[in-house]
Amino acid sequence: MKRSEKVKGKERVAQKRKQYWMAGIAIAAVVIIGIVLFFTLFSPFGAKTGDTVSVYYIGTLDNGTVFDSNMNGTPLSFTLGQGMLITGFEDAVMGMSAGDQKTVRIPVEKAYGPYRADLVHDMSRSIFPANETPVIGQMYTFKRTGSNTVNRFIVTNFNDTAVTIDENHVLAGQNLTFTIRVVSVSKGTAS
Repeated sequence: MKRSEKVKGKERVAQKRKQYWMAGIAIAAVVIIGIVLFFTLFSPFGAKTGDTVSVYYIGTLDNGTVFDSNMNGTPLSFTLGQGMLITGFEDAVMGMSAGDQKTVRIPVEKAYGPYRADLVHDMSRSIFPANETPVIGQMYTFKRTGSNTVNRFIVTNFNDTAVTIDENHVLAGQNLTFTIRVVSVSKGTAS
Protein backbone atom coordinates (compact mmCIF):
# COMPACT_ATOMS: atom_id res chain seq x y z
CA MET A 1 0.00 0.00 0.00
CA LYS A 2 2.82 2.35 0.86
CA ARG A 3 4.38 1.77 -2.50
CA SER A 4 1.24 2.68 -4.46
CA GLU A 5 1.06 5.99 -2.57
CA LYS A 6 4.62 6.67 -3.72
CA VAL A 7 3.70 5.87 -7.32
CA LYS A 8 0.63 8.08 -7.09
CA GLY A 9 2.74 10.93 -5.75
CA LYS A 10 5.23 10.60 -8.61
CA GLU A 11 2.37 10.58 -11.10
CA ARG A 12 0.95 13.76 -9.56
CA VAL A 13 4.36 15.46 -9.75
CA ALA A 14 4.76 14.34 -13.38
CA GLN A 15 1.27 15.66 -14.21
CA LYS A 16 2.05 19.01 -12.53
CA ARG A 17 5.29 19.28 -14.57
CA LYS A 18 3.34 18.51 -17.73
CA GLN A 19 0.79 21.22 -16.84
CA TYR A 20 3.59 23.74 -16.23
CA TRP A 21 5.19 22.85 -19.57
CA MET A 22 1.88 23.20 -21.38
CA ALA A 23 1.20 26.55 -19.70
CA GLY A 24 4.71 27.73 -20.62
CA ILE A 25 4.24 26.71 -24.23
CA ALA A 26 0.84 28.45 -24.35
CA ILE A 27 2.29 31.66 -22.89
CA ALA A 28 5.22 31.54 -25.34
CA ALA A 29 2.80 31.04 -28.25
CA VAL A 30 0.68 34.02 -27.16
CA VAL A 31 3.80 36.21 -26.83
CA ILE A 32 5.07 35.14 -30.28
CA ILE A 33 1.67 35.74 -31.89
CA GLY A 34 1.50 39.15 -30.19
CA ILE A 35 4.96 40.11 -31.50
CA VAL A 36 4.09 38.97 -35.03
CA LEU A 37 0.82 40.95 -34.94
CA PHE A 38 2.58 44.03 -33.60
CA PHE A 39 5.21 43.97 -36.36
CA THR A 40 2.56 43.25 -38.99
CA LEU A 41 0.31 46.13 -37.92
CA PHE A 42 2.89 48.61 -36.61
CA SER A 43 6.07 47.56 -38.35
CA PRO A 44 8.98 49.87 -37.60
CA PHE A 45 10.47 48.49 -40.81
CA GLY A 46 7.54 49.48 -43.04
CA ALA A 47 7.58 52.57 -45.24
CA LYS A 48 6.70 55.85 -43.55
CA THR A 49 6.48 59.53 -44.53
CA GLY A 50 9.90 60.74 -45.65
CA ASP A 51 11.10 57.30 -46.78
CA THR A 52 12.13 56.75 -50.38
CA VAL A 53 10.39 53.72 -51.81
CA SER A 54 10.97 51.79 -55.05
CA VAL A 55 8.03 49.78 -56.40
CA TYR A 56 6.81 47.75 -59.33
CA TYR A 57 3.12 48.16 -60.13
CA ILE A 58 0.31 47.31 -62.52
CA GLY A 59 -2.59 49.78 -62.75
CA THR A 60 -5.97 48.63 -64.02
CA LEU A 61 -9.41 50.16 -64.52
CA ASP A 62 -12.63 48.64 -63.15
CA ASN A 63 -13.15 46.81 -66.46
CA GLY A 64 -9.73 45.13 -66.14
CA THR A 65 -7.96 47.28 -68.75
CA VAL A 66 -4.28 47.83 -67.85
CA PHE A 67 -3.59 51.57 -68.14
CA ASP A 68 -0.02 51.56 -66.79
CA SER A 69 2.66 49.16 -65.61
CA ASN A 70 6.38 49.15 -64.97
CA MET A 71 6.68 45.39 -64.29
CA ASN A 72 9.02 44.91 -67.25
CA GLY A 73 10.94 48.10 -66.66
CA THR A 74 12.58 50.18 -63.97
CA PRO A 75 11.04 50.41 -60.49
CA LEU A 76 9.25 53.67 -59.71
CA SER A 77 11.10 55.53 -56.92
CA PHE A 78 9.47 58.29 -54.89
CA THR A 79 9.53 59.84 -51.42
CA LEU A 80 6.39 59.27 -49.34
CA GLY A 81 4.62 62.43 -48.24
CA GLN A 82 5.89 64.71 -51.01
CA GLY A 83 2.68 64.44 -53.04
CA MET A 84 4.48 63.14 -56.11
CA LEU A 85 1.79 60.48 -56.68
CA ILE A 86 -1.94 60.20 -56.18
CA THR A 87 -2.98 60.02 -52.53
CA GLY A 88 -4.41 56.52 -52.75
CA PHE A 89 -1.17 55.08 -54.14
CA GLU A 90 0.94 56.65 -51.39
CA ASP A 91 -1.55 55.50 -48.74
CA ALA A 92 -1.33 51.95 -50.12
CA VAL A 93 2.48 51.90 -49.90
CA MET A 94 2.56 53.25 -46.32
CA GLY A 95 3.61 50.48 -43.95
CA MET A 96 4.81 48.13 -46.67
CA SER A 97 8.30 46.63 -46.51
CA ALA A 98 10.71 45.41 -49.16
CA GLY A 99 9.30 42.23 -50.68
CA ASP A 100 5.68 43.00 -49.74
CA GLN A 101 3.01 42.87 -52.44
CA LYS A 102 -0.64 43.82 -52.36
CA THR A 103 -3.54 44.76 -54.58
CA VAL A 104 -5.55 47.83 -53.64
CA ARG A 105 -8.58 49.54 -55.20
CA ILE A 106 -8.30 53.32 -55.12
CA PRO A 107 -11.57 55.27 -55.31
CA VAL A 108 -11.96 58.29 -57.60
CA GLU A 109 -11.51 60.71 -54.68
CA LYS A 110 -8.03 59.35 -53.88
CA ALA A 111 -7.06 58.91 -57.53
CA TYR A 112 -7.42 61.72 -60.10
CA GLY A 113 -10.69 63.07 -58.73
CA PRO A 114 -14.11 63.28 -60.34
CA TYR A 115 -14.55 64.35 -63.94
CA ARG A 116 -15.19 68.10 -63.92
CA ALA A 117 -17.28 69.69 -66.68
CA ASP A 118 -15.84 73.11 -65.78
CA LEU A 119 -12.46 71.94 -67.11
CA VAL A 120 -13.91 71.58 -70.62
CA HIS A 121 -14.00 74.92 -72.41
CA ASP A 122 -13.47 76.74 -75.65
CA MET A 123 -10.31 78.70 -76.29
CA SER A 124 -9.11 80.80 -79.17
CA ARG A 125 -7.59 78.78 -81.97
CA SER A 126 -4.56 81.06 -81.56
CA ILE A 127 -3.22 78.80 -78.78
CA PHE A 128 -1.93 76.75 -81.72
CA PRO A 129 0.58 78.05 -84.26
CA ALA A 130 -1.12 79.15 -87.50
CA ASN A 131 0.44 76.27 -89.46
CA GLU A 132 -0.65 73.57 -86.96
CA THR A 133 -3.98 71.79 -87.21
CA PRO A 134 -5.25 70.42 -83.87
CA VAL A 135 -5.96 66.68 -83.72
CA ILE A 136 -9.10 65.58 -81.89
CA GLY A 137 -8.23 63.17 -79.07
CA GLN A 138 -4.56 64.16 -78.92
CA MET A 139 -2.96 65.46 -75.73
CA TYR A 140 -1.13 68.79 -75.82
CA THR A 141 0.72 70.89 -73.28
CA PHE A 142 0.80 74.64 -73.02
CA LYS A 143 2.35 77.16 -70.67
CA ARG A 144 0.05 79.75 -69.14
CA THR A 145 1.77 83.09 -69.38
CA GLY A 146 0.22 84.69 -66.30
CA SER A 147 0.88 81.91 -63.80
CA ASN A 148 3.81 80.29 -65.63
CA THR A 149 2.17 76.88 -65.08
CA VAL A 150 2.17 74.03 -67.58
CA ASN A 151 -1.21 72.51 -68.38
CA ARG A 152 -2.13 69.42 -70.34
CA PHE A 153 -5.31 69.13 -72.33
CA ILE A 154 -7.00 67.00 -74.93
CA VAL A 155 -8.61 68.57 -77.98
CA THR A 156 -12.23 67.44 -78.19
CA ASN A 157 -13.37 69.69 -81.06
CA PHE A 158 -12.23 72.67 -83.16
CA ASN A 159 -13.24 75.03 -85.93
CA ASP A 160 -11.61 78.01 -87.68
CA THR A 161 -11.77 80.29 -84.62
CA ALA A 162 -12.02 78.10 -81.51
CA VAL A 163 -10.69 74.90 -79.97
CA THR A 164 -12.62 72.92 -77.36
CA ILE A 165 -10.19 71.50 -74.82
CA ASP A 166 -10.58 69.13 -71.89
CA GLU A 167 -8.14 69.77 -69.03
CA ASN A 168 -9.31 66.78 -66.95
CA HIS A 169 -6.72 64.09 -66.35
CA VAL A 170 -7.38 61.18 -68.71
CA LEU A 171 -8.13 59.01 -65.64
CA ALA A 172 -10.43 61.54 -63.92
CA GLY A 173 -13.65 59.93 -62.78
CA GLN A 174 -12.11 56.44 -62.70
CA ASN A 175 -11.59 54.06 -59.78
CA LEU A 176 -8.13 52.52 -60.11
CA THR A 177 -6.73 49.18 -58.95
CA PHE A 178 -3.01 48.74 -58.39
CA THR A 179 -0.99 45.64 -57.68
CA ILE A 180 2.09 46.99 -55.92
CA ARG A 181 5.32 45.15 -55.08
CA VAL A 182 7.88 46.98 -52.94
CA VAL A 183 11.48 46.53 -54.08
CA SER A 184 13.18 48.68 -51.44
CA VAL A 185 12.57 51.17 -48.65
CA SER A 186 15.26 53.71 -47.77
CA LYS A 187 14.57 55.34 -44.45
CA GLY A 188 14.28 59.12 -44.59
CA THR A 189 15.09 61.62 -41.90
CA ALA A 190 11.39 62.09 -41.01
CA SER A 191 10.95 58.43 -40.00
